[in-house]
Amino acid sequence: MFCEFIKVNPMYAVIKTGGKQYRVQSGEKLKVERIEAEVGSEIGLDQVLMVADGETLCVGRPLVEGAKVVATVVSHGRHDKVRIFKMRRRKHYQKHQGHRQNYTELQIGSITTAV
Repeated sequence: MFCEFIKVNPMYAVIKTGGKQYRVQSGEKLKVERIEAEVGSEIGLDQVLMVADGETLCVGRPLVEGAKVVATVVSHGRHDKVRIFKMRRRKHYQKHQGHRQNYTELQIGSITTAV
């Protein structure tokens, strides 16, 4: 774990969930890949890659030890449809396909760190 003192805005964290990384602050909502949890339940996201609090910046290698982000599940849903169309000109080949990705909407509650 690497910590450095620099001037940073309010507390935020970079978390990893569903194979993607998100920058989160307390109180904001975000849509992540589907998480199997009940609507209204609290979940803990413990794959925290970085935490910034005022003048302290902690970067994990690869994770920040003891850091945790607590979030509340607001809803589950599906994104808009993505249309896939493949065609070969002059070959009489056309293929239509669609996809809707599932998501879970989270309300970020608190960001805690062991430092």
